Amino acid sequence: MPGLYLHIPYCKQACHYCNFHFSTTLHNREGMIEAIVQEMKLRRAALPSVPLASVYLGGGTPSLLTHEELNRIFSTIYELFSISEDAEITLEANPDDLNLEAIRHLKDTPVNRLSIGIQSFSEEDLRFMNRAHNAIEARTSIEYVQDAGFENLTIDLIYGTPTTTDRQWARNMEIALEYDIPHISCYALTVEPRTALAHFVKKGKVPSPDEDQAVRQFEQLMDIMELEGFEHYEISNFARPGWHARHNSSYWRGKPYLGIGPAAHSFDGDRTRSWNVPNNARYMSGINLWAEDPSKVPPDLIEEEVLTDDQRYNEYVMTALRTIWGLDLEHLRQMGRRYANHFTARADVFLDSGHLLCEGENYRLTNAGKLLADRIAVDLFV
Repeated sequence: MPGLYLHIPYCKQACHYCNFHFSTTLHNREGMIEAIVQEMKLRRAALPSVPLASVYLGGGTPSLLTHEELNRIFSTIYELFSISEDAEITLEANPDDLNLEAIRHLKDTPVNRLSIGIQSFSEEDLRFMNRAHNAIEARTSIEYVQDAGFENLTIDLIYGTPTTTDRQWARNMEIALEYDIPHISCYALTVEPRTALAHFVKKGKVPSPDEDQAVRQFEQLMDIMELEGFEHYEISNFARPGWHARHNSSYWRGKPYLGIGPAAHSFDGDRTRSWNVPNNARYMSGINLWAEDPSKVPPDLIEEEVLTDDQRYNEYVMTALRTIWGLDLEHLRQMGRRYANHFTARADVFLDSGHLLCEGENYRLTNAGKLLADRIAVDLFV
């Protein structure tokens, strides 16, 4: 079943590590909401005429939207698309936005899953990242949404920062577990181009991330999550049984999804990927032009790529090995026997080294392999 993603391109302030498309200038939000609504109407036919399994509002910071803005978006979604009765409907939120009034409004929307960008329960970590919330808000936001009846929660945590000692990282996980949150996403600090963090590292103002520290803290993470009964179902994602993120799992398993909003990506489930222009003004003007003449898509609004057979193989290897479901050799044979032969020939070295595990015709990374996931995937590429 397909999914729908909406990119809300606004944030209160720029986190030092973030390279997602967003703007801290919040003017003309009305025009952006109108453009998002119009794009949904213009691209409805891009998805199969079957009920949506998931709707995901990401960004940016969707929790900045007003109750009226969210209602406008959801009324359009339900007008245009058939939504599965048990659809997962996620909204990304920052802790500082989750006051009691905002949560009360969220309970009146179709949102049934919240993804809260905690990142850390340490004041020092949050200052280093330039997060808009503080450590107290990190905790109270979880308490508020749980008290309001939101059970399906996930939080983001970041490890490997210069301020995150092993002890603090263990404490972050301990606090998260105290709240009995069913899903946790954890990411190593990465220096992305054109971010404040990249500038600080280049100028010597902060040290580059310590790879040994990141490996050590990832191992801590895997050990604790396994001990607590979480399933490590994707490299960065841990869930109690039955609480996997349905929307993101569809990405990793090659299901079709439609991305709406500036910089949003789409996939037809087969060969075609596309992405919207990552510029708010150009996005809005492009959508307005398209709405005036639906037969003509402005040339600089949406870029498209048709994957070659080799690219499809490489993408499948990269995504499948990141998940608990692993890589299926029969799937590779359906792509072409040469791909199955190439994979098995290259995989032997990683089976021998203990980085890959093979059960029947299913290949998965071991915990040791998860530490080297990207490097292993590249070695298996054609």
